[in-house]
Amino acid sequence: MNPEPRENPATELKPPSDFEVGQKRFADFDIKDRVFIITGGSQGLGLSMAEAVAEAGGKVYCFDIFPEPNGEWEAAQKRVAELSENTGSLIYRQQDVRDVEGLGKQITEIAEENGRLDGVVAAAGIQQITPATQYKPEDVSRMMDINFQGVLMTATSAARQMFRYKCRGSMVFIASISGTVANKGLISPVYNSSKAAVQQLSRNLAMEWSPIRPDGTGGIRVNCISPGHILTPMVRKNFDEVPGLRQKWEGENMMGRIAETHEFKGAALFLLSNASSFMTGSNIIMDGGHTAW
Repeated sequence: MNPEPRENPATELKPPSDFEVGQKRFADFDIKDRVFIITGGSQGLGLSMAEAVAEAGGKVYCFDIFPEPNGEWEAAQKRVAELSENTGSLIYRQQDVRDVEGLGKQITEIAEENGRLDGVVAAAGIQQITPATQYKPEDVSRMMDINFQGVLMTATSAARQMFRYKCRGSMVFIASISGTVANKGLISPVYNSSKAAVQQLSRNLAMEWSPIRPDGTGGIRVNCISPGHILTPMVRKNFDEVPGLRQKWEGENMMGRIAETHEFKGAALFLLSNASSFMTGSNIIMDGGHTAW
């Protein structure tokens, strides 16, 4: 399938005609009928982004390790289904990102079923609060297998299908400000290192995959979002483990509060759509001013 003219074009964009503008406003944010995969998509940040993409018309496959989606995911699916006919859909698939063979098979089947694959949000990740002197090799391996290797293998499996169908799409990696600064009050050296690795991975894949090749493949933009502290299940667990951590983090950013997952929906839609057609290899920091002091 050849890419449509405005699917993340690599050449110069022509401004839309007056007719096009009159027919649909903010057309570059429209992702109707495009197909996306979001890992870690059953809850928290991944689910919020999946819901946003579906609201904008995308067909979204949510990958997660759980055999069945939870109530939070089912509620999001119901909200999407109750919207207008122009919305997309949410579909759940059990998939551990550490299972490289299964991951590749699942992504291949989705691409073949739809005749295309337009993008990925790699949001699957874990946290472990442990002093560096107490980290065990198996702990390090598990963290890096999910937080770094899982992102890489998701991206490479998706890229192979995007090349196959000549889809000039977009990938978004969920990194963290933890990949840029050390978190005050949270001892998580391996998690922070894994997120720094994800930031650097996005730059290198952007360099490799963004150019259009002679055979028409390529044109895949790769960017990161680095959130600050968000009220996700993982962070709530951190608050339970470290007394006073929430109050400390709230005082460390310029807005004096912790983010909600829905506040990142717009960033995901921007990066996956044509609205960001000249953006690749970038890292969007959304942290309430935490790193801007």
